Amino acid sequence: MSARRAVVIGGGVAGLHTAALLAREGYDVDLVEQRPTVGGRAGVWEADGFRFDTGPSWYLMPEVFEHAFRLLGTDAATELDLVRLDPAYRVFFEGRGSLDVRTGEAPGAFERVEPGAGAALERYLASARTTYELATDRFLWSTWGREAWTPDLLRRAPRLVQLLSVSLHRYVARRFADPRLRQVLGYPAVFLGTEPRRAPALYHLMSHADLTEGVLYPRGGIGEVVGAFARLAERLGVRVRTSTRATGIHVDREAASAGASRARVRAVEVEGPDGPTVLDAEVVVGAGDLHDLETRLVPADLRTYPERWWARRDPGPGVVLVMLGVRGRVPELAHHSLFFTADWDANFAAIRARTVPEPASMYVCAPSRTDPSVAPAEHENLFVLVPVPADPAIGHGGLDGRGDPVVERVADAAVARLAAWARVPDLAERVVVRRTVGPADFAHDLSAWSGGALGPAHTLRQSAMLRARGASRHVDGLLYAGGSTTPGIGLPMCLISAELVIKRLRGDATTGPLAEPVAVAP
Repeated sequence: MSARRAVVIGGGVAGLHTAALLAREGYDVDLVEQRPTVGGRAGVWEADGFRFDTGPSWYLMPEVFEHAFRLLGTDAATELDLVRLDPAYRVFFEGRGSLDVRTGEAPGAFERVEPGAGAALERYLASARTTYELATDRFLWSTWGREAWTPDLLRRAPRLVQLLSVSLHRYVARRFADPRLRQVLGYPAVFLGTEPRRAPALYHLMSHADLTEGVLYPRGGIGEVVGAFARLAERLGVRVRTSTRATGIHVDREAASAGASRARVRAVEVEGPDGPTVLDAEVVVGAGDLHDLETRLVPADLRTYPERWWARRDPGPGVVLVMLGVRGRVPELAHHSLFFTADWDANFAAIRARTVPEPASMYVCAPSRTDPSVAPAEHENLFVLVPVPADPAIGHGGLDGRGDPVVERVADAAVARLAAWARVPDLAERVVVRRTVGPADFAHDLSAWSGGALGPAHTLRQSAMLRARGASRHVDGLLYAGGSTTPGIGLPMCLISAELVIKRLRGDATTGPLAEPVAVAP
C-alpha cells in the first residue's frame, strides 16, 4: 500500500519540523520553499567572513527545543553546541546608564535600582513561573477543542480572567515605580509583536523564561537550529524543494456535493526551477504567512480567513534590520543589548500612528562577543533591529547604504544612537560590511502580511484560543502551522505549532505535548 502523501508549504522552522514529524508518521512528504534556502524569518546571510542571523536570535524555552529534537529521535546536545549567556542581556537607558541582567541575580540588580524592588521581583517571578507552568500544561499544546476546558482549567479561570483583563504595563506598574525596571519587565511584549499597554498581563510569564531559566546560544547562530531541523527532515525522507513557490491549492468539491459539509484538499500547484507541476496530497500544511496562504492559494469561497477578517486584525510591527561588520572589538556591548528611549510610550504611539519613531528604541545582537566563528578575527558582527510600522511603503533595504531613503535614515540614526549610548564614538567609521532590510523586503521575500516582521500581534483578541486556528474550517486536510497560528510568535511556538498538526491528524485533544519519541510508522 502506498504511503499517504503530504505537502508542506514554507521552509521555516515550523515547516521543517512539521515535515519531519509527518515523515515520522509515515507520510510521503514534499516541502516547498519559495526562497533559495530554507529558514524563513530565521535566515542566514554571509559576506566577507561575517555570518549574520537575519531574524530570531534568542534561544529561550530550551525545553521546547529539547522536546522537538527528542520527537525526532535525537536531542539538543547532539545537534547543537549550546552555551549559557552571562549576562543574559544588557540594557541601555537613554540618559540613565546601563544595567546587566544576569540569570538568577535579577532581584539583587533590581534592589540596587529601587529599594524594595528585589522582593517585589521575587514575588513577580513566582507568579511568572506559575503562569508559565499553566501555559505549558494547558495552553501551548492545546488545539482548543471542548476537551481543553478541563475542571483544572476551569478552577483557574478567575486567575486567567484577571491576567487577561489587565495589560502587562499596568500589571508591572503596580509593582515597580522606576521606569527602567518597568521597561525591563515590559520589553517581552515587543518580541510578541505588540506593546506593554496592549499585551495581556498573562505574558508576564515570559520573565520566567529569561530571568529564571536563562538565555542560551547555539554556537554558529540560530542558523544552526534551522540546519539541524533541515538535516533531520531530509534524513527522514522529506523532499525539500527550494526556489519553488506554491501557486494554488486544489480541492475536491465533489466531497462536499456528495453530502459532506466540507471540501477536501487534493493537491498543491507549484512553480519551480523546472516549471509548473502539481503535487498530489491528502494533507497540506501551510507553514508560511497565513494571510498569504489563505488569500492567495485557497479558493475564495473556501477561505477561513478572508480579507475582511484580516481587516480587523493587528499585523504587529515591522522592523528595519541593520547588519554591520565592524573592524575592531566592541566590548561595550553584551551578546544581547536592549536600547530603551526615555519616552518609549511615544515610540509605541508613533508605530500605532504608522510613523517611524525618532528616537527609536532598538535591539542589538553581537554574537561575536560569544562566538568568534561568526566574524573575522578582531572584528564584530552586529545585528540591529529597530521597530517601525508594518508598512511596505517604508521601503526596501540594500547594501552599503543603497536601500530606500527612509530605511537608510532609520539605519543611520540607529548606528549613531548605538555609538552615543554605548560610547563607541568611532563606530560608523569602523563599519566594513553593511546591509539593511526593510518592511518591503519582508513583504516580498517572506510574503509577510503588511511587511510585518514577527507575525500577528499578541493582543488580547489575538492570543490563545482567539488566535487563528491551525485548521481550515472548510477544507478537510488543510492545516496551518507557524507564527500566524496558535500558539503564536517565536521559534518555540513555531515548533509547538508543528506538533499541533500531528495532534489534529491523530484526533488527539489532550492539552500536553506528544509522548517522546514519536513512534515510527511502518
